Amino acid sequence: MTHHEYISRIENLMDPNANILLNMEFDQAQQRVLSGDAKQVAQIDGQFAICVAQGKTVRMARSIGRPMRYFLAKKADGPCLIVAEQMHQIKQKLSELGLDDQFHPSYTRMVPAHYILELELIGCPDPNPVYTRYFTPQRNRWSNDLDSIGAKYIGQLAAECDLWLDRIGPDAPIGVMFSGGIDSGAVLLVLHNLILRRGQAPQRLKAFTLSVDGSADDAQQAHGFLKECGLQMLLEVLEVSSDKLDWRRAVRITEDYKPLDIQAATMGLALCEAIRDRYSDWKYLVDGDGGDENLKDYPIEENPELTIRSVFNNLMLYQEGWGVHAIKHSLVYTGGQSRGHVRTWAPAKQFGFVGFSPFALPSVIEIAEGIPFIDLTDWDHDRLYQLKGQIVASGVKQVTGKELPVFPKRRFQHGATSTDVFESIFPKHEAAYRRELLSYFS
Repeated sequence: MTHHEYISRIENLMDPNANILLNMEFDQAQQRVLSGDAKQVAQIDGQFAICVAQGKTVRMARSIGRPMRYFLAKKADGPCLIVAEQMHQIKQKLSELGLDDQFHPSYTRMVPAHYILELELIGCPDPNPVYTRYFTPQRNRWSNDLDSIGAKYIGQLAAECDLWLDRIGPDAPIGVMFSGGIDSGAVLLVLHNLILRRGQAPQRLKAFTLSVDGSADDAQQAHGFLKECGLQMLLEVLEVSSDKLDWRRAVRITEDYKPLDIQAATMGLALCEAIRDRYSDWKYLVDGDGGDENLKDYPIEENPELTIRSVFNNLMLYQEGWGVHAIKHSLVYTGGQSRGHVRTWAPAKQFGFVGFSPFALPSVIEIAEGIPFIDLTDWDHDRLYQLKGQIVASGVKQVTGKELPVFPKRRFQHGATSTDVFESIFPKHEAAYRRELLSYFS
């Protein structure tokens, strides 16, 4: 049998209706990915993951907001490519095809965000994929004027949220995963402002906050935030018992083992489940994920692999990790928020919600990457950590007219419960999370 006689097969399990496309319909976006032209794919605005094929050539592209995995199985008559959001879907399809003996989670591959991935299904052996970057924001393009930067950044966030509101209609309730932090606070105030501008009832908007065992700092912070803004009526605190926190379930649903992501996903699952129990028909949830990555607001000192120079000198380091051509890039998971966003996406999907993460959209990231971080901070860590609050607060004030309360940074998993409860629930070492994941797929 020659290469030309091989039959390639594609099992595309991606649901086109799960994409959030803000400026075109699915068939138009699909054609852009099929073209393989980076400029055309870059024009797709929204949260998407698209796989298309032409003959034996397969092209895939996605944004951060939606995962897309693939697995190449071998059959006597040619290769079989399976494309899905998650590993367990691939495993199930292989079982249906009688090929489950080929499955191992480490053989699956994640399409990295912001690239067109091209595969040629020619059989025995199939070549490695080719990556073409479709999103390359220009860095250091803005002046040092924080007010100007803030207006651009939050202005773009508002523009994307406005397009999203057009897509979901005038009556659908909207929940914001709300801690009272800078990012969820900005999203809430922007959405509230847009809804009022449309002449719609602000009651369609709710700020959902998780409180575990009644000891959540986030609940107090959320109340304080909304009181300062005169929007206390939007707050809805979901009280959850600590026995509802199941990190093992979070490992299985995210199909990952990174402690910080599993901890956040555990809290996300508890919050999403509580919302679903209270509101059986609720559909839309919005979050502030991506805001920390955009403004490079992570404690560099906690990661021995990073320096402030590596953070500033590597394009979208927090969004993409070290990059697809780096030795430390994970083929199974990809890197940065491109990997970690599953901590937010998977809990929402698990309970039937449609999640939207406007800070993670390329058009918003593009504004953030244009910030002259070196000039504004002179390589100083403390100035970097203060920068986010200054930029976002200025932008929110200009766009909405409201003052943004700024509180110290705190991770979701820490703000939702007490230190004692947190330490009693979560393992201290990554090995425990790895073991659980291997057990799930064994």
